Amino acid sequence: MPDLPTQACVVIIGGGVIGCSVAYHLAKLGWTDIVLLERKRLTSGTTWHAAGLIAQLRATANMTRLAKYSQELYGDLETETGVATGFKRVGSITVALTDERREELHRSAAMARAFGVEIEEIDPAEIKARYEHLNIDGVTGGVYLPRDGQGDPANIALALAKGARQRGALIKERVKATGVARDGRRITGVDWASEDGCHGHIASDHVVNCAGMWGREVGRMLNTNVPLQACEHFYIVSEPIEGLTQMPVLRVPDECAYYKEDAGKIMLGAFEPVSKPWGPIPEDFEFDQLPEDFDHFEPILEQAVTRMPMLAEAGIHTFFNGPESFTPDDAYHLGQCPEMDNVWVAAGFNSIGIQSAGGAGMALAQWMQDGAKPFDLGDVDICRMQPFQGNKTYLFDRSAETLGLLYADHFPYRQKATARGVRRSPFHAHLAERGAVFGELAGWERANWFARDGQDAAYRYSWKRQNFFDNVAEEVAAIRTGVGMYDMSSFGKLRVEGPDAEIFLNRVCGAQVAVPVGRIVYTQFLNDRGGIEADVTVTRLAETAFLVVTPGATRLADETWLRRHLSDERVIITDMTPAEGVLAVMGPRARDVMQAVSPNDFGNSSNPFGTAQEIELGMGLARVHRVSYVGELGWEVYVSADMAAHAFETLWQAGQDHGLRLCGMHMMDCARIEKGFRHFGHDITCEDHVLEAGLGFAVKSEKPNFIGRDAVLRKRDEGLTARMLQFHLKDPEPLLYHNEPILRDGEIVGYLSSGAYGHHLGGAIGLGYVPCAGESATEVLASRYEIDVAGVRVPAEASLKPLYDPKSERVRA
Repeated sequence: MPDLPTQACVVIIGGGVIGCSVAYHLAKLGWTDIVLLERKRLTSGTTWHAAGLIAQLRATANMTRLAKYSQELYGDLETETGVATGFKRVGSITVALTDERREELHRSAAMARAFGVEIEEIDPAEIKARYEHLNIDGVTGGVYLPRDGQGDPANIALALAKGARQRGALIKERVKATGVARDGRRITGVDWASEDGCHGHIASDHVVNCAGMWGREVGRMLNTNVPLQACEHFYIVSEPIEGLTQMPVLRVPDECAYYKEDAGKIMLGAFEPVSKPWGPIPEDFEFDQLPEDFDHFEPILEQAVTRMPMLAEAGIHTFFNGPESFTPDDAYHLGQCPEMDNVWVAAGFNSIGIQSAGGAGMALAQWMQDGAKPFDLGDVDICRMQPFQGNKTYLFDRSAETLGLLYADHFPYRQKATARGVRRSPFHAHLAERGAVFGELAGWERANWFARDGQDAAYRYSWKRQNFFDNVAEEVAAIRTGVGMYDMSSFGKLRVEGPDAEIFLNRVCGAQVAVPVGRIVYTQFLNDRGGIEADVTVTRLAETAFLVVTPGATRLADETWLRRHLSDERVIITDMTPAEGVLAVMGPRARDVMQAVSPNDFGNSSNPFGTAQEIELGMGLARVHRVSYVGELGWEVYVSADMAAHAFETLWQAGQDHGLRLCGMHMMDCARIEKGFRHFGHDITCEDHVLEAGLGFAVKSEKPNFIGRDAVLRKRDEGLTARMLQFHLKDPEPLLYHNEPILRDGEIVGYLSSGAYGHHLGGAIGLGYVPCAGESATEVLASRYEIDVAGVRVPAEASLKPLYDPKSERVRA
């Protein structure tokens, strides 16, 4: 019978590299009574057959930070535990076969420098010099990262497991978690059964789902949603090749292939464009592989033998097909599950589990220790997943695409092609009839731009000006000079009501929400460090009822934040998002349109900026909020779903007399960045202090006892260490997206948190933080600024005030 305790501080389910890393890092923080349960043997799921590629550079600064941590950890583990991890820095080369891919790599190289990652752009001749076996026909360029590496996946996991055991963690193999006991929003314990027929129960304060490709089912057992799907992943290993010495890891994403030298052999792996979802997983799965499918792999191999001629001479020693888990957006799942208060997850690593495991385990352990994220983890926070995304049909369809997207061109604005149309606003059909080109966010189909008559209503992706560039310019012009209308139904709408609603929201929000009925308050949810957990508006609908409007992607996270901060207040929180459609009518002529459809008064005396009112609209009813995310006079029109179609038709018909133009989300992003409005998740996150973000005006520190108040007062006393600036490129040609390095007087000091084209201002606009400890605003602005765009330094105008309408006179007109 397994020697298992009846009580533990934490039970970790799953003994792959991720579960072992979480156990190791919790133990390193001093946690005791750690129990890890593995259904079969450690590493027997996905870890044992992983390729073991360990890269540093990821898509964001914090994901790069975690990958770099993993490398440093693996280099030290052998000394600590005596288990050889096989980690060695062999470097990596990624090559481009098109001009578009070369620009992507050059942009990633600029980003790497901003993130502190050593990287070098290299031409085809330099690639050949570093990788002599490569056929460079068609190669347009590449990048070299000297500190990238490779390792032995199973031994890395076993080293982490040994390190955890050395610090007191209990790791049990051949013991399966079979069920749980639950009390409200907490799991109180885990049932287990061993292969020899024994069973028992462990009462536990925390449970961590590290079950890998079983993560969805274990999540369901824990009353949580963990959307992931196992897919077949193929690679071959050659026979030994005479004279083959250690080579850098090589990636040829345009041919969906990667190459790794190992012990005189070459491994060729693939991320094919249309992958093969797999399942259900057999109960006895352990160190297993899936049936060969040479026909599926053959197109990759045909290109590979041309690209790497020595493969044509070498025989195939191993043809391997093993399952790995993929998520709907190719980002792994980490953090505290929104449905439960003591259930955590680290799963769904999309073929980068080895390079991610060290950092992910460290970040999750610190999060569990502190009860707060150690830094911004929004890219991977499980709260980003919507409830419907756990649907099996959805996951099967989406995962056929996501595996291949790892090596597809990562074009800006690229949309997923699979598993679309799940969530549609009440205006979807009306917009589609009028040329809308839809993108997807959190499952919502959103009109991103509108095609002209005769224009192909589809994206044509590029790193240069895309086919919708001029369309968006015209939409921005309509908003700036006339009137435009766009659909905001996907934004989250949380009704907070009850006798203590005002008290509760005043504790959670930085601003003062004790306002008259009909007032709209712009505010943030702050954490104890003064960082921004949510960026919202709060509208007082009645004495005991408020509407909190959130970004569409963070509705669940924001609702979860509210629920977790309820104490004994008499408050009910209800998600109203699907109940109301929202149309934004914006621009200098917006008042003309509104007065044409309603007898209500939209003048400044009765409906000033920052107020809401109930109105008649056509033959129906609506509520209008006079706010703006595009920096213009306008109203957001909230209408119940049953009257939404009528509202659209009424506004559209009346708008024809005033030049009303339909607009999309790309327009909104371009207009908001001209006005310097922050974008949550990019410009403002949980680690960005509200004062350094330039949002001190939205915090009322004279108000007592709100979350983050002490941190705000402390920062005001100590002074700012960074300021958010707005940048306008002086050359109108280059485009900005995000993560481009900011250079101050010739030195990299940061990177853009967001970027878009300012069609009205006539050039690309970016926002980003610049260090400023001990400096005045005048001193910060006195410097010379440039933005690195794919290796080219472009002079930029910097400003602390919005470059468009700095006094906000237009929204108050």
